[in-house]
Amino acid sequence: QVQLQESGPGLVKPSQTLSLTCTVSGGSITTNYYYWSWIRQPPGKGLEWIGYIVYSGSAYYSPSLKSRTSISRDTSKNQFTLQLSSVILEDTAVYYCAGSVQSTGPYDYWGQGTQVTVSS
Repeated sequence: QVQLQESGPGLVKPSQTLSLTCTVSGGSITTNYYYWSWIRQPPGKGLEWIGYIVYSGSAYYSPSLKSRTSISRDTSKNQFTLQLSSVILEDTAVYYCAGSVQSTGPYDYWGQGTQVTVSS
């Protein structure tokens, strides 16, 4: 059974870089045709797709966040990482990693989510 687990700091200061890692167990992030996504949910709002990294290693981002987002992977650790630079208060959210066979979902696997608060 594939399991995903997010990790990273829960508090980030404005203008700093948010960095989260998703560790995948029970399956490989290089499995053909699989997409590994980062998704967030700000307080009181719906889910927002941030971007994904494909099984081949290519990454794609939401146009609204593209200038500040980078998703990379470490295949030796079966992990993929989100970096969001120049964070603002509005980046406060629960951040999820997820896996799917289609680029836009539905998502087959979800991490439990991790709260990230942007505050000085």
